[in-house]
Amino acid sequence: MTFKRQKNKMSSYGVLMKKNCDLVVKSNQLVQAVSNLSLVEIRLIQLAIVDAREVGVGISTDTPLVIWANRYATTFDVTLEAGYWALKEAAKTLFDRQFTLYLIDADTKKEKRITSRWVSQVGYVDDAAKLEIILSPAVVKEITRLESQFTRYYLEQTAPLTSAYAVRLYELLIQWQEAAKLPMFHLESFRQQLGLADHELIRMSDFKKRVLDLAVSQINEHTDITVNYEQHKAGRIITGFTFKLKKKHPKDVTPKAKTQSKPKQSPKNDDENIETLLQDEKWVSKHAQTGESWEQARTRLRHEAKTGKFTLAPTP
Repeated sequence: MTFKRQKNKMSSYGVLMKKNCDLVVKSNQLVQAVSNLSLVEIRLIQLAIVDAREVGVGISTDTPLVIWANRYATTFDVTLEAGYWALKEAAKTLFDRQFTLYLIDADTKKEKRITSRWVSQVGYVDDAAKLEIILSPAVVKEITRLESQFTRYYLEQTAPLTSAYAVRLYELLIQWQEAAKLPMFHLESFRQQLGLADHELIRMSDFKKRVLDLAVSQINEHTDITVNYEQHKAGRIITGFTFKLKKKHPKDVTPKAKTQSKPKQSPKNDDENIETLLQDEKWVSKHAQTGESWEQARTRLRHEAKTGKFTLAPTP
């Protein structure tokens, strides 16, 4: 059999047309779970979620979700042969993959550790290059529960990423896209969330080169956000990282009319000053509290300025 490369315009940000059915939705708990899925396995879980929405079958613990090799090849811009191989290999490994969730127990109000498989059943038709999977009850619960906080993103954003670490980092960060200030990712749990075992890439230089910097580079090149990070230390030991992310905007190529310089205006009063500062995302982010949305941060800072809890200072 001869395989031909599928043509697909997906190599850069903003090229693919966005469709509602291409929306990947996971609970934040599932995004933060400790897991070691390979890149192929991550992609197959994404496709299963997306295609369930597209064909309207829904996601349940007894409904097989079907993935075809040509669908995989077209979506991720690989040859049909690579798509065939991906499904065949996943049929061997996906059933054994597990993840760990940390939730609050309803009765004791204490942390509960849950370990689950990603799928409860895998079926594969070799001659048809067709994979069928049934998601496990824990996964179905975290995808379908309405009361949860969700992470949503379009498949086109992660499809060009060739590192599983880049996909995992994108998912971990995009859940905070509405926050003015992101929490610190503590090193030990951060490594686990990225899928690293305790014995893998222990040296920080190796971790940065082969995981963190690689992931950031791919995210910045291919997705709809730009990311940078800062490391934090206890003495000489790195204990964690904080990230800043910014949504990309399509470039405006419309010629702009020349503007004349405006005469200097008289100093503004405090109300005008705070409103000006609140439009500066850098200033708001600097004074925001961890996990606050932009609107929550602006509302709090506006109130504190009016009640005299801090003195207004010019933007650094």
